[in-house]
Amino acid sequence: MKTLVDQLGKYAEYHRDRRNIATHFVGIPLIVVAVAVLLSRPGFEAFGLWLSPAALVGLVSALYYVRLDLRYGLVMAVLLALSLWTGAALAVQATAAWLGAGLGMFVVGWVIQFVGHYYEGRKPAFVDDLAGLIIGPLFVVAELGFLLGLRKEVERAVDAHAGPTCIRDKKATI
Repeated sequence: MKTLVDQLGKYAEYHRDRRNIATHFVGIPLIVVAVAVLLSRPGFEAFGLWLSPAALVGLVSALYYVRLDLRYGLVMAVLLALSLWTGAALAVQATAAWLGAGLGMFVVGWVIQFVGHYYEGRKPAFVDDLAGLIIGPLFVVAELGFLLGLRKEVERAVDAHAGPTCIRDKKATI
């Protein structure tokens, strides 16, 4: 299994423009919550928990994140639990509300992502490696931590792998 720095460094290669990273702070959470919403049907309640395909995907994802890095994994598990809670709350609403919320967040999230990649001048990481779909949310959490001055050793290692972040001067193209 690749290490935390391997995964974040590979993903970061596609995300060095600060405007692109900024769009990911909005787009990726919208997409994660949208997937939780859309996968929360069908489901059933057991022991006070809503069990659905979203819960299975969330559990497998959380276990992957914890295996990759305990500290980031625990943060991701909490964030995934909040996404699942939101998904479960919307899953019991009328079909139009559930589907409208889920699809709306999904589409808006991806539009924001593609705007960011316009600035970057590169295609999204998942186009070349599907692992980018699971690493994206972790990348956002890591970047937030870096902004807060946390995990400097990870930030230095990611920057050594992918190069420093910057704002591109040339006109970006996808």
